[in-house]
Amino acid sequence: MTTSPDSVVREFIAEHTPAFLDDLAAWLRIPSVSADPARAGEVRRSAEWLADKLRATGFPVAEVWETENGGLPAVFAEWPSGDASAPTVLVYGHHDVQPAAREDGWANDPFEPVVADGRLYGRGAADDKGQVFFHTLGVRAHLAATGRTAPAVNLKLLVEGEEESGSPHFGALIREHAERLAADVVIISDTGMWSESTPTVCTGMRGMLECQIDLYGPSQDIHSGSFGGAVPNPATEAARLVAGLHTPERRVAVPGFYEGVVELTAQERELFAELPFDEAEWLSVAKSRATLGEEGFSTLERIWARPTAEVNGIWGGYTGPGGKTIVPADAHLKLTFRLVAGQDVDKVRQSVTAWVAERLPAGIRHEIVFPGATRPCLTPLDHPALQSLARSMGRAFEQKILFTREGGSGPAADLQDVLGAPVLFLGISVPSDGWHSVGEKVELDLLAKGVETAAHLWADLAGSWDSTAR
Repeated sequence: MTTSPDSVVREFIAEHTPAFLDDLAAWLRIPSVSADPARAGEVRRSAEWLADKLRATGFPVAEVWETENGGLPAVFAEWPSGDASAPTVLVYGHHDVQPAAREDGWANDPFEPVVADGRLYGRGAADDKGQVFFHTLGVRAHLAATGRTAPAVNLKLLVEGEEESGSPHFGALIREHAERLAADVVIISDTGMWSESTPTVCTGMRGMLECQIDLYGPSQDIHSGSFGGAVPNPATEAARLVAGLHTPERRVAVPGFYEGVVELTAQERELFAELPFDEAEWLSVAKSRATLGEEGFSTLERIWARPTAEVNGIWGGYTGPGGKTIVPADAHLKLTFRLVAGQDVDKVRQSVTAWVAERLPAGIRHEIVFPGATRPCLTPLDHPALQSLARSMGRAFEQKILFTREGGSGPAADLQDVLGAPVLFLGISVPSDGWHSVGEKVELDLLAKGVETAAHLWADLAGSWDSTAR
């Protein structure tokens, strides 16, 4: 009786899981906190540990890459397929972690991993060391099931060391090494699923444009009785800007803001509606009493697939106890714009700049700065590589895979922009894993499903790849 590839994969994973978890625990013990300058050496030790482990896995190339201006190191690894027609896949993740200390409320030392009740607890267990590391066992299971000595795809890994600090050198790093990072498909393994019982694949992330607006009126605070109502008030004009930011239908009122927006398809809306979304539970997590947003869209559609404008802060004038009857000299706003596929960051920046200038009266001087921006990314549902990922995940979970998007933003768009390749998201983390929180953990059964998905994916991608479509 011939053993099926799926059975070979599962048996291989089961046999090698104890050693795999021992290795992962050893990596989690390295406190690679990128935000703490005192632990820069630990971030470097983490990178060197991973490079060594990737070489032991079978990667013929595994290097520690330095970043500019004394930044923290990344790891690059490569394992060529040997097949001339094989697609090239780049897997992205990060090896740095959030700060953590026992006194924060952890039941154990966050850098001394503990296995209990089918879970592995420790900082980085889910975000993102566990999800990076499952690829090491996944590729070995893939080789065992296919009888190959090298992966069916040209497999590359890029694991950065500054993601938890905002990836300040990541853009420059991938531009510097663009030729070596060249790929047909990018896999992001720094994401999650809807829930343990509802496995999902994310198809895209929103981008973000940050903005600060500073308004200046009188050269100093002045008496509101003597001068109020006769000169422009910066705090009033800041409030007027905020009040005019949205239409009554909750659409962003900046002219040109929606230019190029890729609208949701009927199929996407149907698939979003299949998800077991509990709005009351979601509101509880959001610490809010009611939903509100752009008319004509569901809550999930608003946070995943629609662009938004949010007031993050507004301040100016006197805010101390009692009264102080003044026209303040200045007022300030912080805004963020979440962007979706099709929107151009530079055009949105220009539109916002023009909108602010047009709405301010004479006598108000303003400065507007955009501290940072991240581009949106989206892979269409019918993309062959996305379908390959969904099939592979379906084999591992033995059930239908649904689709989501991410409302937040990340480095995925940088990879898409520089490499010109579609971005896919392969993650097995669930909301209860507690990213950035006390008691971060990963479910061991889901970690095994991530290994299994990766084991199936490389052969599926290679088998369905159309080399003429590059």
